[in-house]
Amino acid sequence: MLKDIIMPQLGEGITEGTIIQWKKNVGDKIKKDEVLLEIGTDKVDSEIPSPYTGVLKDILAKANDVFPINEVIAKVDVSSTDEKITKDQIENNSEQKVEENIEQKVEENIEQKVEENIEQKVEENIEKKAENISIQKNEINLNENKKTFFTPLVRSIARQEGLSDQELSSISGSGQFGRVTKNDLMNYLDQKNNQNNVKKSNQEIIEKEKIDDVNIINNQQLDEYVEDMDRMRQAIAKHMRESIDTSAHVYLASECDMTNIVKFVANNKLDFLKREGFKLTFTPFLILAAVKTIKSLPQFNSHLDGTKIIHKKNINIGMAVALEKGLIVPVISKCDELNFLGICRKVNELAQKSRKNQINPSELSGSTFTVTNFGIFGCVFGLPIINQPNSSILGVGAIKKRPVVIEDDNLESIAIRSICNFSLGIDHRLLDGADGGKFLKHFVSILENLDTASLF
Repeated sequence: MLKDIIMPQLGEGITEGTIIQWKKNVGDKIKKDEVLLEIGTDKVDSEIPSPYTGVLKDILAKANDVFPINEVIAKVDVSSTDEKITKDQIENNSEQKVEENIEQKVEENIEQKVEENIEQKVEENIEKKAENISIQKNEINLNENKKTFFTPLVRSIARQEGLSDQELSSISGSGQFGRVTKNDLMNYLDQKNNQNNVKKSNQEIIEKEKIDDVNIINNQQLDEYVEDMDRMRQAIAKHMRESIDTSAHVYLASECDMTNIVKFVANNKLDFLKREGFKLTFTPFLILAAVKTIKSLPQFNSHLDGTKIIHKKNINIGMAVALEKGLIVPVISKCDELNFLGICRKVNELAQKSRKNQINPSELSGSTFTVTNFGIFGCVFGLPIINQPNSSILGVGAIKKRPVVIEDDNLESIAIRSICNFSLGIDHRLLDGADGGKFLKHFVSILENLDTASLF
C-alpha cells in the first residue's frame, strides 16, 4: 500500500516550502520518525521525519523545488519492508531457492566430515540430496590452504555483479574453513559500491572546484563578480519589499534616560549569571515595557486584513535576532502572561536556539509586535521596516552616556546620564501619528520610572 508524503505546514502563515535535500533515495527503507528530508521556508530550515515505516517508492519533488503545503512530494510503500528485488532476481527466484538449500546441506556435511575427505564427501552428499542438480567438480573451488569453496549461489551473484574469480577469491569468508557465504559477498559488494560513490563524489567536487577556479580567475579580471543569493537572503528581500509595498510607514522617535536600569544591571549581573546561568541584558526590560504599553494601547496589538481590523487577544512579541547570513524573528508567545524573570529566560532561550539553528518553525510565527535592537552594533538610531502582518515595530539604539539637563524643583543642573534613542515605525493605514506619540510617551515613562526592586 502506498502512502503519500505531503509538504507540511511549518508554522502559521507558511504557504510553501523548498526541498533542500532528500536524506533517502528511491528504494531505501525508512522507519517511522527517521529523518526523510530537509525542507526550508522563508523563516527556517527543518528536518522532516517520515510518518511511516516502509520503502521510499517515489520522489516527486527534487532539490530546490518549491511546493505548496499539503502537496504530495513523495510516496512510501508501507506494505513491505523487504529488501529490494531486481527483475532478474525475481525471474531466478526458484533456482536460487534450490541453490540456497544445497548451500545449507553442504554446510551440514562439512561440519560432520573430516577435512582430508571434504571434497569427495561434499560431492557425494550433493548427488544424494539433489539428484536434479548437477554440480561440476570445477564449480566447487577448493583453496589449497584454507579449503574454501564457492557455492553455485555465490558464483551466480558474482557473475551478475561482474566479479572475476581472482576478485572473488580475495574476499574474506566467515563460513566453515573460511568459506565465502552469501552474506560475505553482499557485504563486500556494499563496501565496494560505497567506495565507488565516494570516488565519484570526490571527482565531482574536484570538477566543481576546477569550474569555481575558472570563475574566480574570470571574475578577478573584471571589476565585479556575481554570486547567487542564498534562500535566507531571498526570503528577507521578498518580505522587506512586500512590507514596503503593503504598509504606509511612518516613524516617530524619542529619547529615554536608562540610567537607573543600567545601574541595576551592573549591580545584579553577577548574581543573576550565577543563579540563572546566562547574562542579564537590556532586552527583557524593553519587552516588559512594550507589553505594559500595549496593554494600555491595545490598537498596537492589531493588524489589517483587507478592510478588516484583526484584534489579537494575546500579546506575542517578536524579537529580531541577527545571524551570520541574515536575521530571523523568534516569537515570545503570550508574553503578557510572563513576569520579568520569565521574559528573561524566554529571550535567552530563543536567542540561543536561533544562533544554533535549533529554532522550531512554530516559534517564528504569530507575532503581534516586534522589537529590533540595532544598538548592539553601536547604532544610535534606525528606521526598521515593519514585520508583516504587524502594524508597528520598535527600533532600539545603543545606550550612550551624554550630558543632559536635569530639572529638580525648578533648579537646573547638568549631569552625565545613560541615554537611549527609540524609533517607532507604524502602519499609517491603521495607526495615526498621535497613536505613535502616545505609545512612545507611555513606553519611555515605564522605563524611566521602573520599580526595579520588584523585578525578582
